[in-house]
Amino acid sequence: MQVRQCAQQDVFCPVFEACNLVKSYHVGNVPIQALKGVSLCVQRGEFVAILGASGSGKSTFMNLVGCLDRPTSGSYLFLDQTVQSLSSDRLAALRNKHIGFVFQHFHLLPRLTALENVALPLLYAGYPRAQRNEMARQVLQLVGLSERIQHIPAQLSGGQQQRVAIARALVNTPDLILADEPTGNLDSYTRSEIMALLQSLHQRGLTIMLVTHDPEVAVYAPHRIYFRDGFIVEEQLFAQQYAAEDTIHVASEHSERT
Repeated sequence: MQVRQCAQQDVFCPVFEACNLVKSYHVGNVPIQALKGVSLCVQRGEFVAILGASGSGKSTFMNLVGCLDRPTSGSYLFLDQTVQSLSSDRLAALRNKHIGFVFQHFHLLPRLTALENVALPLLYAGYPRAQRNEMARQVLQLVGLSERIQHIPAQLSGGQQQRVAIARALVNTPDLILADEPTGNLDSYTRSEIMALLQSLHQRGLTIMLVTHDPEVAVYAPHRIYFRDGFIVEEQLFAQQYAAEDTIHVASEHSERT
């Protein structure tokens, strides 16, 4: 299947445009080309899964999309800004304001409550305490944790910790959510719950890019991009989502019967 390429005036690519991205590293004296000319546009409101085996280039691509790294060559525009031309400070400001990150290992601070963990980006952004606590409460309610706001991570299940991490990613109302293997440490039932949450956020209009090696996770996204050896090798577009809620319902019925 032909992969949709980006163009300078492509109105369907308002969130980011990656054009012919190359990323090279050196391990000792050995050059490694992690990306070999990747072009992709993602429009506002899409839910995209980046799928590939370890070493395929998907995580490198996520780092470039998330402004955590710069390409060796090619061009990358995020919200119509050419990322390569930005200073490190401006790049950090763009990343903190416009991109929310969700990781496999949650990255919650163990001594802070759920509310404090979620409010942390707002503290760095200079919001007053009352305002950041109210904003954190609102997103914790959105992810179904309004009764857990004073719990520290050790008092929460893995699924609840990931919900806190998602709330933290949402609190700055970002233009893009990047989720890197967000269900990698969860059982299959909790995985379905987290994917149902991401789907519900997508239905609210959020743009989400999910990076995974697991086809059973990628299936929840209607737009799927397959990486192999530093290239995009296939793109799939589906009219409807595979509903995570249906998976939860089936698993619950099975649990009740057994």
